[in-house]
Amino acid sequence: MSYDATKMSDWQIAEDAEKKMPTPEEWRERLNLEKDEIIPYGRLCKLDFMKIIERLKKKPDGKYIEVTAITPTPLGEGKSTTSCGLMEGLGKRGKNVGGCLRQPSGGPTMNIKGTAAGGGNALLIPMTEFSMGLTGDINDIMNAHNLAMVALTARMQHERNYDDEELKKRTGIRRLDVDPTRVEMGWILDFCAQSLRNIIIGIGGRMDGFLMQSKFGIAVSSELMAMLSIVTDLADLRARMDQITVAFDKKGNPVTTGDLEVGGAMTAWMRNTINPTLCSTVEYQPCLVHAGPFANIAVGQSSIIGDRIALKMFDYHVTESGFAADIGFEKFWNVKCRFSGLKPHVSVLTTTIRALKMHGGGPKVVAGLPLPDSYTKADLGLLEKGIPNMLHHINTIRASGMNPVVCINAFHTDTKEEIALVRKAAEKAGARCAVSEHWLKGGDGALELADAVMEACEEKSDFKFLYPMEMKLRERVNRIATVVYGADGVSWTPDAEAKAKVFEKDAKYDEYATMMVKTHLSLTQDPTLKGVPKGWTLPIRDVLIYSGAKFLCPCAGTISLMPGTSSSPAFRKVDVDVKTGLVKGLF
Repeated sequence: MSYDATKMSDWQIAEDAEKKMPTPEEWRERLNLEKDEIIPYGRLCKLDFMKIIERLKKKPDGKYIEVTAITPTPLGEGKSTTSCGLMEGLGKRGKNVGGCLRQPSGGPTMNIKGTAAGGGNALLIPMTEFSMGLTGDINDIMNAHNLAMVALTARMQHERNYDDEELKKRTGIRRLDVDPTRVEMGWILDFCAQSLRNIIIGIGGRMDGFLMQSKFGIAVSSELMAMLSIVTDLADLRARMDQITVAFDKKGNPVTTGDLEVGGAMTAWMRNTINPTLCSTVEYQPCLVHAGPFANIAVGQSSIIGDRIALKMFDYHVTESGFAADIGFEKFWNVKCRFSGLKPHVSVLTTTIRALKMHGGGPKVVAGLPLPDSYTKADLGLLEKGIPNMLHHINTIRASGMNPVVCINAFHTDTKEEIALVRKAAEKAGARCAVSEHWLKGGDGALELADAVMEACEEKSDFKFLYPMEMKLRERVNRIATVVYGADGVSWTPDAEAKAKVFEKDAKYDEYATMMVKTHLSLTQDPTLKGVPKGWTLPIRDVLIYSGAKFLCPCAGTISLMPGTSSSPAFRKVDVDVKTGLVKGLF
């Protein structure tokens, strides 16, 4: 059945749909899993990745489908909703379909964006658990990450308090001589808490820690979350855990988690995170949830582990990339697929009329405020001016060797004439195009999209990467900037270029992923520049290194790893029904 999404809130739809959600045992039977391959967590369950992948290793993979989007408004254009709707549409066509999505952070869930569960009749359930911690992966990552900071700060205190002889006698450890001005790592918390961005720790006496400046980031920005998204198994995670650069010593040498002898304990905290959690759409298509890394400094999508296991379990597997195709798809294409060895069959480009109007010069869109009339009333001229942004992203996907399916994620305010204009432009560019009303109608509204995707999956593609791993960092950045973003070239600050030259001289960095850092609200580094800007240069001001994840992150513009809480946060609407214990108000 479908729900009246125009009258019911997402949490109300979820609450009703969850009454008939399969139990872990029912999932085991439905998915043909062995008894020891299901790990129950109340009404949820995890899947034992290593056991399932070993048993199904000779089974051919299913069709690999990625969902991305045009450059969004600050409201987002519905990639998660489209992913759920596509699963439901394929389910209506009788296909063995599933997916894997990222786990949402408590930051946006309790702030302005809300949960990443999709919406309407294209919703992931159980919504409350999905939105508020699920089976504890983010909590385990917080504990593991903060344990590294405990190890570092305690070490700095003990080294300050004792000379070399006393230090060795008391602890049996060598002096690391950490430079307190070059501590790279900070603490993490899974909320938007701007007051913790810059802090002073160790205030008090000599036994109260080491007095120095420190910082907090949001949990999903942790390098450990980035690692979880790209590792292949627990052994890979353990090997990387000793390689994380926590700080530098006073001679400029890196101080790692291995030096602090904390990598083993960190892995122990994260041992259960290696297994994906099983959720479903409101129409009960299975969907794994695994990892939730930042889409800027990290890969911004669910895990390689999730894709590997889902491709063995399902004939059609749907996954989603964070942000637009210039960021999310580019990293899926050149990082995730390269690390996993998996080749996608098709990419779905989520498009909305409202976003195209914004790119055509429409009024500013502000999250939390009503949309201006330009976005809810027909305006073909404004829409036509914004269509080049969609065409740009079509060309980006085609550069990978795939031909995308453009999904017009339909809103009730869209007119037939507006939809026809977008469809004509997409098809003229050589892409398939489908209108989908999954939010309103669930799988029944996504049949045209499902048919277009199935057809595209049968089309032969020449999937290829944008650059070889042998290409040096500055050349890679130039290739991404000019081909994917549409820049004329790249400029480097002296400090950023000096760092790049050091990395280019050492061959070990050739295997590091190039993880671009820029705004998702524009093809450029400037979030105010919409459409397809011309005649611009991408400025790189810094290059961050994540040695455990093996990322080099060229930074275009500024980035905060701790978002701020808005003046009208979502937590003001969340409450609990004291009679039933059910959570209400999530969206």
